[in-house]
Amino acid sequence: MRAWPRKTLAVLSVLLMAGCSSNTPPAADGTSTTASAAPRAAGLEEVTVQVPGDLAAEPFDEPRKALVPKGWTMSVWARVPKPRLALWAPDGSLLVSLPSAGQVIRIEPSGLGPQMQLLVNGMNQPHGLAFQGSTLLIAESDQVDAFAYADGKATPERTVAAGLPDARSPDLGGAYSHALKSVAVGPDGAVYFSIGSTGNVSAQDRTATPQRATIMRVPPGGGPYAPFATGVRNGTGLAVAPDGSVWTAVNNRDNVQVPDQGPTYGQVVPSYVDDHPPETLAKLTPGRELGWPYCNPDGGPANLPLIRDVQTNADGSKLDCATLPPVEQSMGAHSAPLGLTFVDGALPAPYERGALVGVHGSWNRQSPRAPEVSFYPWQNGTLGNQQTLVGGFQAADGSRWGRPVSAVVGPDGAVYVTDDAADAIYRVAPPGR
Repeated sequence: MRAWPRKTLAVLSVLLMAGCSSNTPPAADGTSTTASAAPRAAGLEEVTVQVPGDLAAEPFDEPRKALVPKGWTMSVWARVPKPRLALWAPDGSLLVSLPSAGQVIRIEPSGLGPQMQLLVNGMNQPHGLAFQGSTLLIAESDQVDAFAYADGKATPERTVAAGLPDARSPDLGGAYSHALKSVAVGPDGAVYFSIGSTGNVSAQDRTATPQRATIMRVPPGGGPYAPFATGVRNGTGLAVAPDGSVWTAVNNRDNVQVPDQGPTYGQVVPSYVDDHPPETLAKLTPGRELGWPYCNPDGGPANLPLIRDVQTNADGSKLDCATLPPVEQSMGAHSAPLGLTFVDGALPAPYERGALVGVHGSWNRQSPRAPEVSFYPWQNGTLGNQQTLVGGFQAADGSRWGRPVSAVVGPDGAVYVTDDAADAIYRVAPPGR
């Protein structure tokens, strides 16, 4: 394992104090009818985000409004530079990855306010976090590491997977669009991690060593990793559902060409690109193929067929898209789903079982797809349609004051949301919590 300079449990600063919508209207009945429609937002109300005075730096130097379920509250719980994925540790502290700083931090709730400490330092873009018993797994851009976690300290233990591609890989020449990796642990002890594509349409990823645009699996007890699912352009969201199945939230491609025969066939038309292809949430099974870059999901919101990509697979010779199983769930194109977690009984109805997704919002759509925290109900072993749990980060003109990344339920029954644009962690609490 790499010899990093680690300053375990060094206090960073006393920055933290306890803090105690979509711009497109929903359908008239409050439900989505297509993947590109606004998620269901019924039952939400606008609240002012509560901000302790010493955390009121930009963007909280002016009042901010958010949409939350009726009776819920939202407050700024901590200010952290560019927080990404989060995970609650067995000791009741919140671990947060900071890829831009090469760090993972530990935030311990207390009566005096959250106390922030540096857990691991000197890493290469640490992103995904998962626990396997008392072992903490951290996914760096180039490897997955295991640490013994005890007494608020992380002690290096072993490397779970090495030699992963990132911008420093010799064959990539410093260019890697999706270097951040995520990690999850299955009920059998197998470790799953993502390897994103190097670009928008980079078919060479499918024949690279190791293969990119995949979800990899390490067998229980360790061993060499191998592809579990392929054709996954950027499966940043990776989590295990209540039934033990592994799911990924996928950022699909940009600037897709029109596949329909007609005067615009094979052209990049902004009005088509704005809503195609949808972003997807897929249940992974051994050997599952999600098609990228030869097939794209279409339609939705649920059970999306895969159709040929005109640019890469016009005649179907690269991959027969019609033979691939439909993708389980979706959200609007260019939504950019990042963190994915599941909740099983920790929140009040109707949010007691389902998936929480940090939706970062689009960078290349007009009007921009709004950032939010989405909820997908768990129904009969699969996910129902998208609902907004937390919204209001984007104004009607497309300007934003925040962009959620990850949402995790804490031991206190509140939802904690990381935001790498506002440099904040929010506490979104149901009534009485």
